[in-house]
Amino acid sequence: MPEGDTVHLTAKRLRAALSGHLLLRGELRHPQLVEHDLAGRTVLDVRSVGKHLFTRFDDGRSLHSHLRLDGSWHLYRPGMPWQRPAHQARAVLETAERTAVGFLLHDLELLPTAEESRLVGHLGPDLLDPAWSDDHTAEALRRFTARGASELGLVLLEQRVMAGVGNLYKNEVCFLLGLSPWTLARDVPDPAAAVTLARDLLLRNADRPEQSTTGELARGRQHWVYDRGGQRCRRCGTRIRTAKQGDDVHARMTWWCPTCQPGPSPTRESGNRTR
Repeated sequence: MPEGDTVHLTAKRLRAALSGHLLLRGELRHPQLVEHDLAGRTVLDVRSVGKHLFTRFDDGRSLHSHLRLDGSWHLYRPGMPWQRPAHQARAVLETAERTAVGFLLHDLELLPTAEESRLVGHLGPDLLDPAWSDDHTAEALRRFTARGASELGLVLLEQRVMAGVGNLYKNEVCFLLGLSPWTLARDVPDPAAAVTLARDLLLRNADRPEQSTTGELARGRQHWVYDRGGQRCRRCGTRIRTAKQGDDVHARMTWWCPTCQPGPSPTRESGNRTR
């Protein structure tokens, strides 16, 4: 599932292409929305909230989309061939100069702009909220510490704690904190550092497609542990280990260095934590 910075960048690009422009074509190919035609509407704004996107129109409605695992928005010049099959398109928003196509958008809803909170009001503070303040930090910290009996990696992924962290940043935050992802939240020495680090990493990559946590953009040098199973740790040389964290459909592959990140770890056989 895309990280919050990917969704933020998608919103930024859609806003630049569509905001203030009249839609000449506004097709919604979702089964529940096929009767709606947005042609003639003007796009007012495109906003991201965590991993959610809202495209706002001048009739007081918003189009909500969530990319999930395989969704994406592409931008084209009118008449350009699409890079994905037309049958995968769920939304087509076209102005005189640009065409935005939403592919494989499983979650798509048209709702009053005033009711956007119905879909995102349960989320924790958005780490990329341009109005981020000390109050946002305090609220994220309160929600984090309230999950004391949960594992750090799972708390970082919990959008109700703070919105925007995906599996990439979960792994990298745990490494940079020097903590096993299976450390209980109540055992994290400095929870505020976890919140600050998560926001800093997202901000660092918010305006570019490349996601680097090491400060390097070269291929293969961008991450500390994420997607580096079996490779040597960049700091100590220990081989990076992998295991799944979470249950059932919520299980996510996890990478960590057992030397740089001491603490609880799973057994390969059961997945249970051992000390």
